[in-house]
Amino acid sequence: MNTALAIEDIRLTPVLVSDPPLLNTQGVHQPYTPRLIVEVVTRGGTTGVGETYGDGAYLEPARSLAEALPGRAVTDLNGLFALADEVCDGSHAAVDDRVDAGGLRGVRNAGKIRLSVVSAFEVACLDALGKTLGLPVHALLGGKVRDSVEYSAYLFYRWAHHPQGGERDDWGAALDPAGIVAQARRFADTYGFASFKLKGGVFPPDQEIAAIRALAEAFPGRPLRLDPNGAWSVPTSLYVADQLTGVLEYLEDPTSGTESMAAVSAATDVPLATNMCVTTLAEVPEAFATDAVQIVLGDHHYWGGLHRTRELAALCRTFGVGLSMHSNTHLGISLAAMTHVAATVPGLAYACDSHYPWQTEDVITERHTFTDGRLPVSDVPGLGVELDRDRLAALHRRWLEDDGTHRERDDAAAMRRGDPEWVAPAIPRW
Repeated sequence: MNTALAIEDIRLTPVLVSDPPLLNTQGVHQPYTPRLIVEVVTRGGTTGVGETYGDGAYLEPARSLAEALPGRAVTDLNGLFALADEVCDGSHAAVDDRVDAGGLRGVRNAGKIRLSVVSAFEVACLDALGKTLGLPVHALLGGKVRDSVEYSAYLFYRWAHHPQGGERDDWGAALDPAGIVAQARRFADTYGFASFKLKGGVFPPDQEIAAIRALAEAFPGRPLRLDPNGAWSVPTSLYVADQLTGVLEYLEDPTSGTESMAAVSAATDVPLATNMCVTTLAEVPEAFATDAVQIVLGDHHYWGGLHRTRELAALCRTFGVGLSMHSNTHLGISLAAMTHVAATVPGLAYACDSHYPWQTEDVITERHTFTDGRLPVSDVPGLGVELDRDRLAALHRRWLEDDGTHRERDDAAAMRRGDPEWVAPAIPRW
């Protein structure tokens, strides 16, 4: 092994990042959300960076993996999975058979948590390897097939500000169709986004149908998407699909579970997308065999990194299933990784999601800038981002000083600060 590529040290830095009061079917985003920054330092003196979820269920396996990695090569990416299975036994990880209210990502279990942890280490290793070899990450993945990646505006119903604490912004409230259209206009004017996705499941379906129709009137011909995170029953999903046939580019996770999605798919021509019922390879066969989904929203955090995301893309091409990319609250490291892998995937026919325009804080020295709704694919060695040590330290101090309120994402608990009677609704909600 080239000693310059051997891992000398791993640094884990949990941070709390400000988050706006964005609403979803489970509640509202907290004022601060936890993320974990992973640094892989080689014996050659190169540092690579990665990023993933920062809740406690992810921190413990990340620490176990970090302790086991020194001495291994940054090129041993396949070995990360076996090592994680060996050292992260899952005893510390929350196992949940319900929708995960924090990530709204479907069933969460110890295996999925490990994949999200491995993803950050894999990205950090690729960043370090690229810097060492003088190659961008996309070159390590086989080379880019596009010079820029298209992203979609991510629209949310939201409050003007958090009821208790948090950072303020100037977006104001968006609680009706007019508010959503105004939000979309600002996204289009500021970033040039040409497609729009609305996070639904917040209000009764007819109100959200009205918002989509208002968007269609304001932005004729633009691709529109609606995502209620599985909040609807099969009959309600079919009602919404009927009302919005010819209006939606796709309907994302209208109902929960592959069986229910298949029932909706069989009775509508509106394409269905998912980031909830297909998040691991084990979930692919049933979903594809039953035609439950026509588009999979990949997420390198879910799948275990960039190489696994490319494996998903190959499966989708094989079975004629469309591919786009999902987003959760992320920083610039994850957006850079997402852009690199998206640049290497043939047939990426749908604009990718990104929360990034909502995030006002970051840990990199230069924020990403969307132009005409796209991000350029960096040819700088590695990911093309550098850590801002001062900002990283400040956001870590916030995590250290937190009383535990924000170290675990809990949208229902955040909602109760504005509505003390709030209880996270049972799914389906309508």
